[in-house]
Amino acid sequence: MKNVLPFKAIERLESLDTLDMPAIGVQRLVHAVLPPGWLKDVLHGVPQGHPLHPVAVQLPLGTWSSAAVLDFFPGTKRAATILLAAGLAAVLPSAVSGLADFADLHPQQARVGLVHASANILGTSAFAASLVQRSRGNLQAGKWLGRAGLLLVLAGGSLGGHLAYHQAAGANHAESVPHRVPPGWHPVGGLDEFAPGRLAGRMVGEVPVLVWRPAEGSGVFAMAAACSHLSGPLPDGAVTGPAGRECVVCPWHKSTFELRTGEVVHGPATVSQPRFRTRVVDGQVEVCLPGAG
Repeated sequence: MKNVLPFKAIERLESLDTLDMPAIGVQRLVHAVLPPGWLKDVLHGVPQGHPLHPVAVQLPLGTWSSAAVLDFFPGTKRAATILLAAGLAAVLPSAVSGLADFADLHPQQARVGLVHASANILGTSAFAASLVQRSRGNLQAGKWLGRAGLLLVLAGGSLGGHLAYHQAAGANHAESVPHRVPPGWHPVGGLDEFAPGRLAGRMVGEVPVLVWRPAEGSGVFAMAAACSHLSGPLPDGAVTGPAGRECVVCPWHKSTFELRTGEVVHGPATVSQPRFRTRVVDGQVEVCLPGAG
């Protein structure tokens, strides 16, 4: 079945490089206002292990949709107005969490994301104007502005769905690792091939693996090498943190993972890296992923 016209139009947004300059400008502004830290991690959704933005948008969308339905029935003016105002009050966490995610998107994703955000800004403005008209007693104007706002945010939501499901923004890009790694132990090289304190990339079948020996102490640690955020190459990243809590920082968007556990320390990644068990047999380092296969 051929793709319908609206989908083709959305796909063309991905290659519309005229959107790059404003998108990059917004991304730089967000990075300046929201430096890495606990607040940005919360907005990304690190504490709950998945992006916050899709959850945050449910309240404004739900209240505005309900208000639009109530507008078709007599005697519901007050209830619809309350729902409209509640949706506007809930916009801020939705918008700020979306901007936090937008700042760390690839160019093709950011182009779609810019139009997604613009549609939502126009929709929110229409709902705000609707509330003003209702407060002035212009109920019919308020209703039509509310319906226009709902159409705009639904269009923005469709673009958000394209971002999430077609372009995989916010998805766990390491989810497939346990299904692609064969079960059992796999050699990745001699112990002397892994210099202490240095990151090394190896392959287990078709899956890239990051192998690391601490500069102090003993042991060898391994995790999936493609960042769970947007598949950035972790072996090309930097090692940071104190001894015993060393982390790898993704070179693409600065997601930070603890090297011994694979756990997320800072976003934009919200999902930990799959961690391999390791052992040394006759001088050879072997890795095994629990639950693989």
